[in-house]
Amino acid sequence: MSIRYALIGCGRIAPNHLPSALACGMDVVALCDTNPAAIDVLLEGLNLPCLHVNRYSDYRTMLDSESLDMVAIATDSASHAEIAKYCLAQGVAVLVEKPMALSLSDADEMLALSQEHGVPLGVCQQNRFNDASLLVKKALDSGGFGKLSHVSVQVRWWRDAAYYAQDSWRGTWEKDGGALMNQCIHGLDLMRWFGGSEISTVSATLANRCHPYLEVEDVGIGFVQFTNGAIGSFEGTTNLYKKNLEERITLIGEKGTVVLGGECAQEIEVWEFSDPAIQALRNEIDHSVQSSVYGSSHSRVYADFKRALLTSVQPTVDGRCGRDALELVLAAYKSHVDKASVSLPLYDFGTLSMHL
Repeated sequence: MSIRYALIGCGRIAPNHLPSALACGMDVVALCDTNPAAIDVLLEGLNLPCLHVNRYSDYRTMLDSESLDMVAIATDSASHAEIAKYCLAQGVAVLVEKPMALSLSDADEMLALSQEHGVPLGVCQQNRFNDASLLVKKALDSGGFGKLSHVSVQVRWWRDAAYYAQDSWRGTWEKDGGALMNQCIHGLDLMRWFGGSEISTVSATLANRCHPYLEVEDVGIGFVQFTNGAIGSFEGTTNLYKKNLEERITLIGEKGTVVLGGECAQEIEVWEFSDPAIQALRNEIDHSVQSSVYGSSHSRVYADFKRALLTSVQPTVDGRCGRDALELVLAAYKSHVDKASVSLPLYDFGTLSMHL
């Protein structure tokens, strides 16, 4: 079966999407961006100027004109839900960038449309597919940690005025969200995945300390209580001076300790287990892997999504996983606004808007 694919949004993250679609044999039939020049920049930057694709500036026109099996959505965060809902309602499968939406009501509508029309909905939280992440999950599922004490995440990155000036939507409540929503949601997703997924309470505080020209937070710090008794802590910021420092994830259990580091938690810095079989798992992966801010697993996301399409199932990182990550960020925001711990499940937080 040939999978007819289109990419909506040809900006900053698009160079991770298009090669991944091509690498797993998808038939790339169309590219769409409200700025037609972005399509040229994307193709030239990937050395694909001769790739034959139809070009569109409006995704509705594209869907009316093309017979598509799936679209990937890599636009600004605020437009993810609107575009995804339109595509799902047309019976087209959707792989959407994080965050899948900016409200839980939109996320729930996306999930409902996916189920109603029988098409997959995936969220590009690709760091779950990194070798180091998969190895940690294998150790957890094998009982290697024993009782898990706590999981901590630190995302310590740098974003300057030039970054936010690239697009008018960046750093706004209406269309983006701050450091937790944009830069740190991958780390928060991993913390929830590793910690046991089910959370009872979230507490957090936010601030804008170094980006006075933005509406949103540039630092957020908080705590999570998992229903299994484990504790989670998180720190996310874009205030590092001059360059990214790290994304660090630490798991501590009664029988094992792991620290993942590097720019996006791809490098195993500590791997200590009492069980020799779990200790030996570390030899299963290539330790020379070089991290990047986007991780190295978009190709695996696409291969998994292709499997989902061909077998009529949901992808491994489906809309429910995307909603869980979004819920955690919104709970942190609500905790800051309410100045109190927030209980989960969280049903909605309305429109993002707050005063720091």
